[in-house]
Amino acid sequence: MNTCIVGLQWGDEGKGKVVDLLSESADLVARYSGGANAGHTVLRDSREKAFALHLLPSGILRDDVLCVITNGVALDAETLLAEIDQLAARGIGLKDNLRISSRAHLVMDYHKRQDRYSEEALGADKIGTTVRGIGPCYADKVTRTTAVRLADLLDLEGLEKRLRPIVDQKNAIFAALYPGAEPIDADAILDQCRRWAERLGAMITDTTALLHRAWKDGRSMLFEGAQGTLLDLDHGTFPFVTSSNASACGFSAGSGLPARAVDRFLGVAKAYSTRVGAGPFPSEQDNHIGQYIRDKGHEYGTTTGRPRRCGWFDAVCVRYSIQIGAITEVALQHLDTLAGLDEIKVCTGYRRRGEIVDFFPAERQVLDEVECRYETLAGFSEDITQARRFEDLPANAQNYVRRLEEILETPVTMIGVGPSRDQMVYRTGA
Repeated sequence: MNTCIVGLQWGDEGKGKVVDLLSESADLVARYSGGANAGHTVLRDSREKAFALHLLPSGILRDDVLCVITNGVALDAETLLAEIDQLAARGIGLKDNLRISSRAHLVMDYHKRQDRYSEEALGADKIGTTVRGIGPCYADKVTRTTAVRLADLLDLEGLEKRLRPIVDQKNAIFAALYPGAEPIDADAILDQCRRWAERLGAMITDTTALLHRAWKDGRSMLFEGAQGTLLDLDHGTFPFVTSSNASACGFSAGSGLPARAVDRFLGVAKAYSTRVGAGPFPSEQDNHIGQYIRDKGHEYGTTTGRPRRCGWFDAVCVRYSIQIGAITEVALQHLDTLAGLDEIKVCTGYRRRGEIVDFFPAERQVLDEVECRYETLAGFSEDITQARRFEDLPANAQNYVRRLEEILETPVTMIGVGPSRDQMVYRTGA
């Protein structure tokens, strides 16, 4: 069975843990979108430190799984090599089990500079980017003539001829737009590329062809999305979004496989809502409830360390994510975080200027004005981190899950009750 895993909210839903668990029965795990601005946390058991993965697919912790970084990823080679070295320092070496698409685009140092300069220039109107250079990299991808791909590392002589004019152009743009910007050194950039080519060259291949062979051979594949549907460039809360298609809609373009290659689309959501950075967040609780969730759920960014904004579960936006992604089942994470609350609220609808808004709106100004219509459910005080069956959960926790299923019209088949691998409740026949 082939499964595609996507986030249903604004990212940070716990996709890494779900991918890690399901990769136990997979032959291949592929990351198909985003860049080092994504952060997936995997904890094998409570006795060890968690693994923070930004580019490596979450299946990399299993020796017998082939991991693939596909064409849809904006690849920061420095971050990738640092991750590889960090794993090696913890006794996990790559055993010829990583492949990188020759079509994937490289994040260069000047992309990171541009990202930082651009955010600083926006001042109070900044988007809230992680300044990892992802947006400028994708912008060059669209521009085409200034783009650098992994394939270019296999022809360093040709890359040098292309890169020097690109650096000249970037220096001219930076000097005009960002007074005081330091000039980019083309020789330093080329030295980086030579080092990247030396360490990554053997892993670079045509992953589209690889995936099609795997599909034809009936191998079990797991596809890992980055960020979440509400950060999708086309379908998210624009302009406070990422620069790629982070929803299930991005699977085909990001991997080179048709949608029919996937047997199930599994959406991951937290039992509440979080968001990092600026942008609309209708169910946000900028109060003691939000702080309780932040502290109890350790809601600080894997990539940035920034405190996440927290609020009640927004069923309007999650239902929208399910609809556009053809999601067949939901993995509900962080249910244990809600323990200790006397009541739990769910946003079941929006109201704006006295009118009901029955579909997640595209317009920023509309989202800024909507008011949540809440349904209140009884909370639970019990510690559920040791629960391994649905029946082990307290009645009110079970009722909360069942009510979300009713509102979302989608079964919840996995329930996270803690960060480690074994802290997952599986439901059959949900």
